Amino acid sequence: MAGQGLRDLGLRSTNGGGCACCSPTSHSTATKDAAALVAEPIEGDEVSAQFLVEGMTCSHCVRSVTEEVSAIDGVSGVDVDLKAGGVSTVTVTSTAPVDAVQVRHAVEEAGYSLASTS
Repeated sequence: MAGQGLRDLGLRSTNGGGCACCSPTSHSTATKDAAALVAEPIEGDEVSAQFLVEGMTCSHCVRSVTEEVSAIDGVSGVDVDLKAGGVSTVTVTSTAPVDAVQVRHAVEEAGYSLASTS
């Protein structure tokens, strides 16, 4: 490897601060109570709800949110559709409808925020 120079790939940060897991940033907190985008029954006795989350950029971010939301009573699954640097969709599967405020608190505990629904 000696003699080989590093090549600049031209990648630049688009959000100016990184993600919550890699570097400190300020995340806005939605002022309205958290609301699920979709709450619908799925097979069996489970329901599914989708939430929009801002600030996630990598697999560590996904793990952090998944861990916190999974700790909510009744949650049986969490699936994240990561949109790095944008608004990601978090689908929560549970045995009963999940309190959106609990999801908001779990997401904030992980270092992120729900996108404003207004």
